[in-house]
Amino acid sequence: MSKVGFIGLGIMGGPMAANLVKAGHEVIGHNRSRAKVDKLVADGGRAAASVAEAVRDAEVVFTMLPDSPDVEAVVLGEDGVLANAAPGTLLIDCSTIRPDVSRRVAEAAAEKGVRALDAPVSGGEPGAIGGTLSIMVGGEAEDFAAAQDVLGAVGSTIVHVGPSGAGQTVKAANQLIVAGNIGLVAEALVFLEAHGVDTEAGLRVLAGGLAGSAVLDAKGGKMREREFAPGFRLELHHKDMGIVQAAAREAGLSIPLGSLVSQLVAAAVAQGDGGLDHSGLLRQIAQLNGRD
Repeated sequence: MSKVGFIGLGIMGGPMAANLVKAGHEVIGHNRSRAKVDKLVADGGRAAASVAEAVRDAEVVFTMLPDSPDVEAVVLGEDGVLANAAPGTLLIDCSTIRPDVSRRVAEAAAEKGVRALDAPVSGGEPGAIGGTLSIMVGGEAEDFAAAQDVLGAVGSTIVHVGPSGAGQTVKAANQLIVAGNIGLVAEALVFLEAHGVDTEAGLRVLAGGLAGSAVLDAKGGKMREREFAPGFRLELHHKDMGIVQAAAREAGLSIPLGSLVSQLVAAAVAQGDGGLDHSGLLRQIAQLNGRD
């Protein structure tokens, strides 16, 4: 079993760290808010008062942070991960950030003798709690092999997708598909409601056919009930769609459907819905149609 430092114990990171504890790893966690650290301690982990304390004796370090600047500050900062990690430490960043930042982190890590993987995840809070996340991993093949034990404690679909930054590129594609799917489920639901159809029955039969999807299964019922407690906040999906747009421009690509849903997500955030679950995009679609 490994000594694991875990930095970022939010909606996703907290359950992931707890699953590492359940798998028998020694986990020491750090988070900006103390309550999240206390929850990990209650789950059997240990508390770290700083990034340095979480990293210093760890064989593996996980980071699960909101955005690219957060990862840069925590990993590359003066008293950050690389300043305190021993050579040979395995750094696994599960945040969703720009691919170019992941590549820069990997280069800086290599200079310190630290092995870096970008390993963003999909599956939301239920997947984090259940240890069933899909994990798309970029980095060296031998480092991916070394990470199998710890990644297996938090995910069930774990795939090496290429060199550093490739994991983030696949995650961007994931977020593009999820946002588009949520937008279309929202439009379908508003369409059914406008025609007076029993939406519970309608979504159930749609889920059983070619229109079925993980998004429809996970979000359809909550969208029907207008229940938008955050599992993954719209403001974070807005950030992710910015990553998609920037990466598409870098590659000289046109993504017309992605651009449209990106604007819808941006409008929802601008109108104050950023703290809602990303299925709260339904509110924007409904508003466009004069419905609640």
